[in-house]
Amino acid sequence: MALPISKVHFLILFMCLIELGSAQLSPNFYAAKCPNALSTIRSGVNSAVSKEARMGASLLRLHFHDCFGCDASVLLDDTATFTGEKTAGPNANSIRGFEVIDSIKSQLETLCPGVVSCADILAVAARDSVVALGGPSWTVQLGRRDSTTASKSQANSDLPAPTLDLSGLISAFSKKGLSTSDMVVLSGGHTIGQARCTSFRARIYNETNIDPNFAKSLQGNCPSTGGDNNLAPIDTTSPTRFDNAYYKNLLVKKGLFHSDQQLFNGGSTDSQVNGYASNPLSFCRDFGNSMIKMGNISPLTGTSGQIRTNCRKIN
Repeated sequence: MALPISKVHFLILFMCLIELGSAQLSPNFYAAKCPNALSTIRSGVNSAVSKEARMGASLLRLHFHDCFGCDASVLLDDTATFTGEKTAGPNANSIRGFEVIDSIKSQLETLCPGVVSCADILAVAARDSVVALGGPSWTVQLGRRDSTTASKSQANSDLPAPTLDLSGLISAFSKKGLSTSDMVVLSGGHTIGQARCTSFRARIYNETNIDPNFAKSLQGNCPSTGGDNNLAPIDTTSPTRFDNAYYKNLLVKKGLFHSDQQLFNGGSTDSQVNGYASNPLSFCRDFGNSMIKMGNISPLTGTSGQIRTNCRKIN
């Protein structure tokens, strides 16, 4: 006669199933099936970043915006049956780098057709972009498959906006299984890249927890009306170098986004920002660990999803 399963045994079984699911990702997933996959991705990223340093930040951001899902749904064009994520509020006229991913995918399809997923290309390209701009490396877990749909509404609801307060940021990351510490360190990705005027206009004209000279310097290229697409570096100190200057800027009220400065504004995350501002090695270590954790959010594995032959279209 079978014994009844206690709540404790059920929880243990449940956790084991979770571990089995995540165990399908492996850093050696392509070692036999496409041994040159990682070097091909790295070469494509290095070529793109050497032509335009900003592209490194763009590729990192593509992975971020995909990985509140990690299934390459962000790359899909609209179809008759769904509206994709490219026109969602956080993405519209903003995310870029699709042509770099397309080029890498084309090379991989020539080398090993139907083997390397677009989701894995995004994950590896993000790591290689950070390395290309002087940042840390980490071991990317591989074996994700690609989604067969996308959701503009989900992107709108899930992706954290630059207008969020600290509590909103903590909540947005928590919903995806990421801790407050993960949120603070992953925000450090803003040490590279540029932002559109429309995303920081309210901060530089209306907020008080901002260095007045910093705000004034930004207003010259971001008028109170118009110029929505004018760009400014998120980290004005070293916008094309992956370092800890982002946190140093927060200490002197030079966070570009409202959400950036919320990390150092008399709240619970002040001490972590202080720590990263003074210890770049701890930032680099923690960033890699949190990127691995983020890359494991809800991946499609096994027979779920598909391996797209064109990253923008379902097979």
